[in-house]
Amino acid sequence: MSRDRGVLSPRRLSEYTGFRRLGTYGRPRRLGGHGRFALVTASVAVLSVTASGCVVVHGEREIVPTVTRADAARALKEFTAAYNKADKTYDQAADAERVTGALADIDGAKLRAGRKNNPDGNPAHSPLKLTDPNFTIPEKAGWPRWFVADTAANKGFKNTRWLMVFTRSDADDVWAVSYLTIVQADAIPKFKKNADGFAQTVPADDAALAVAPRELGKAYATYLKAKPSGGSGGSGGEVFAPGPHTSAWRADREKKSAQPGLARQYVDEPLSKGDYAPVGLRTTDGGAMVFFATHHYEKQTAAPGVDLDIHPSARPLLTGEVKSSLTLQRVSNGVVLDPPKSASDQRVTFLNRVDGLTSVKGE
Repeated sequence: MSRDRGVLSPRRLSEYTGFRRLGTYGRPRRLGGHGRFALVTASVAVLSVTASGCVVVHGEREIVPTVTRADAARALKEFTAAYNKADKTYDQAADAERVTGALADIDGAKLRAGRKNNPDGNPAHSPLKLTDPNFTIPEKAGWPRWFVADTAANKGFKNTRWLMVFTRSDADDVWAVSYLTIVQADAIPKFKKNADGFAQTVPADDAALAVAPRELGKAYATYLKAKPSGGSGGSGGEVFAPGPHTSAWRADREKKSAQPGLARQYVDEPLSKGDYAPVGLRTTDGGAMVFFATHHYEKQTAAPGVDLDIHPSARPLLTGEVKSSLTLQRVSNGVVLDPPKSASDQRVTFLNRVDGLTSVKGE
């Protein structure tokens, strides 16, 4: 069962219960995880190297690039090696230090399910190759530090790029990927950079954006609860632009909720603290490209005489006894374009979203 990732839609994900991609709670966490993805400057010391090679503490005031390009390339190489080892063996420990946040949840569940179905490893494994990397490196003071890599890949669709957020909480930590999505190459925006080529982060409470980054998860959860006909979709109407991860997904839920003999209830929640806090880069139009995470529950309750269908790839995550209901939990990580408030159209647009089933409970 390969972990190939493509440009995804909710329907393709639900068809395979999220396991063709990335997977969970209970996954080992790296030390110093709290606040790892904060968009605001952390109040901790920054280190630099003097001409003599000694490390000197300069305090929290110094704004520096979050990584060198050589170290970014090394982090990408180390992530790829760990990812391939985990995918080949279905050993969750193999890449535990190289994934965190939403990606760790999605990736971990997929690996645990794979191990239960195939204890000897992944029979469909083929190594992932990430090539032609571009590194967008911001400047900031203190920790946590992070950067964005986009690469070509030997898996998925043509003319797409893998977007990854690498982060670490202190100098003794390793770089780990917290967000991973795949987007069309021509959809990646141009980032605002200084004379030295370094990007600019956006504050979590940025009032210049249509939606502050820290509010995106909450806004998305609220949007998904609304009826498909709940807004005009025009400029100044709904918060999110129409698309497969917004209007189409909401309409699909509404359709499934009316299925005879099977009731479906949905609960959506933002994931915005610690490992799951959003991160964003300023774009040249004054907006931002922002990564954020959400948590989704789906409870299916069957009428007497109606069977609940569980996909074979989901069974390894099942707890409890399936009598009349199932509760499925998913974690999602997405990347959006958040326009400036000065834009004529202030709707937030999804570039893509990757989610994965992380648990199934029968009752």
